[in-house]
Amino acid sequence: MIHPLRQWFHLAILIPLLCCFQVFAQTPTESTGQVESLKESVLTLNRDLLILEEELLYPASSQVAVYVSMDLGTYFALDAIKLEIDNKLVASELYTDKQTKALFRGGVQRLYLGNLKTGEHEISAFFTGRGPQQDYKRGAKIVITKDQEPVVLELRIVDSSAQLQPVFEIKQWQM
Repeated sequence: MIHPLRQWFHLAILIPLLCCFQVFAQTPTESTGQVESLKESVLTLNRDLLILEEELLYPASSQVAVYVSMDLGTYFALDAIKLEIDNKLVASELYTDKQTKALFRGGVQRLYLGNLKTGEHEISAFFTGRGPQQDYKRGAKIVITKDQEPVVLELRIVDSSAQLQPVFEIKQWQM
């Protein structure tokens, strides 16, 4: 049996192909406008399919999303992050200089999107990077209670001018 989502993808591919055959049978001036219209329809259909896929794979009642943010980065240059949920590695990322500069400028990266059962879960993040005088391997942990609402977490890397070093924390956003 074919999964219903795969059927949508098959239709998304077949319908534009059938329309293309009809367009190519016409004269060039007639087909130009139809080709543009067809491209627009395919893009719209593709967007709708991606939204449907995300809703099917990550329903709001079990969804957990984890984002990464940084501030100025005076005391820390990020190299890598590992994310564990209930002691299972679910995401890891190696960062380039371009990516860390984007985070310094206020960018936020989605590190993980997945599903969690209701109940209590331990989320751990491990940060690796370089400081002005030393290399860092630090961690942060939070225990959350998952209910029927989606959970959004932010892994924050903040410079502490009082301690002259970075602070790593996990913040849960209220929905």
